[in-house]
Amino acid sequence: MNQLLIILHLLGASIWIGGHLILCLRFLPKAIKEQNVEVITSFEKQYETIGIPSLLIQIVTGILLSYQYGVGWQDWFSFKGSIETVVSIKLSLLIFTLILAAHARIFIIPKLSLKNLNFMAFHIVAITLTGIVMLVIGTFVRSGGL
Repeated sequence: MNQLLIILHLLGASIWIGGHLILCLRFLPKAIKEQNVEVITSFEKQYETIGIPSLLIQIVTGILLSYQYGVGWQDWFSFKGSIETVVSIKLSLLIFTLILAAHARIFIIPKLSLKNLNFMAFHIVAITLTGIVMLVIGTFVRSGGL
């Protein structure tokens, strides 16, 4: 069961981080260069159908893996041990990601224009970098934590 959870978690991370890297490194520069927000909105519409489920898979498998490693909800955000610290950092970064994603989805994307393209760019870069940091932090589980 543990191995299956890890595989599903990593597949979700691959889709989530990979999609955001493509958006950040390929589509965002194109949108800025061409001054065309449709580049971003078109990508978002296509990616959302696979990106959101991949994030949900990561959340569910992450919670289950947390319990597999002996870190129950009462230890989330405790930072009391190595594995607890990894889980606490990843949960904190997840909350940050969810806040940024919700803000972009509710307030920026529906009104995306050249006027707020730079604000959208900030969100894209922040979510991408946060995903990469979560990936790196997650590798510490295999070595026993931070």
